[in-house]
Amino acid sequence: MTPTRLFEGKRVLVFGVANERSIAWGIAQAMHEHGASFIFTYAGEALEKRVRPLAEVVGADLIRCDVTNDEEVEACFEQVRAKWDGIDVLVHAIGFANREDLDGRFIDTSRAGFLLAHDVSVFSLVLLARHAAPLLAARRGNIITMSYYGSEKVVQNYNVMGVAKAALEASVRYLAADLGPDGIRVNAVSAGPIKTLAASGIRGFKTILSTVEEKTPLRRNVTQADVGNAALFLCSDLGGGVTGEIMYVDAGYNIMGL
Repeated sequence: MTPTRLFEGKRVLVFGVANERSIAWGIAQAMHEHGASFIFTYAGEALEKRVRPLAEVVGADLIRCDVTNDEEVEACFEQVRAKWDGIDVLVHAIGFANREDLDGRFIDTSRAGFLLAHDVSVFSLVLLARHAAPLLAARRGNIITMSYYGSEKVVQNYNVMGVAKAALEASVRYLAADLGPDGIRVNAVSAGPIKTLAASGIRGFKTILSTVEEKTPLRRNVTQADVGNAALFLCSDLGGGVTGEIMYVDAGYNIMGL
């Protein structure tokens, strides 16, 4: 019997592929295996060199888009609209904070660093959702974003990103309420620690990985494929009744006490 292809004919717009270790790439791979078509975005020439070979693997078009630049975001969606009259999934896998705002104490976060982390990691979701909403409504589509346990518990050296992820999760709920009447679902995956480009900026990340592996019920860290498959479920018809949710994909680490 031929396996069901959950994304046959589906159109997926992906923000956040940086290299082959990106969570966004894991999501794209899972959806590609189920028949999806893609547009990938990139934020500059340096990232384009990393993203282009991956885009070629899944046959994705490439569009430049710096989410902190309103003109680039508008230009990006003009190109998306020229290719597609609707999209099924918007993948938001974007987060950034200055390295100096991840070290030391949260209380020492600079004003500029706080605003930057929230602009890139949180407001970008709102901005992209606003531009994508008419395209998503045309196909009763989905938005999926990425969070982390540091949104609700203190994780050493996560600092301002933990606060930004808390704001991101609240944004998921408000966007789900706004967009639900148009048939658009909005969810987040709170993934366990994975060796990504972004994670390399967190001091002591290897210790986090070893601690999670030791303490989590499944006694392992999660993979890109784990997150990709969860996103596949949430954004497919199988997750049709789910919106405004934060799904933990962390091998059960979040349920454990001290």
